[in-house]
Amino acid sequence: MAASAALFDDHFIPVQGVETIPVADIAPWAMFGALIALIFLYFVSTEQGAFALFDGMYVHEFVHDGRHLLGFPCH
Repeated sequence: MAASAALFDDHFIPVQGVETIPVADIAPWAMFGALIALIFLYFVSTEQGAFALFDGMYVHEFVHDGRHLLGFPCH
């Protein structure tokens, strides 16, 4: 009981009057995160496997182990 009372007495942990973050503030960061995730997924899954934007096998070799870890076959 005393431990939970001490937790709620902390001034850095707001318990009452919690303000929510507006969706308009979150949306640009969510879109940026989704774009970065899609670019990462493209490079791990497709680049220099079924499709190649860059010459050589540098990207393939760099993400080779991650490709197998995520279940994408490459050879």
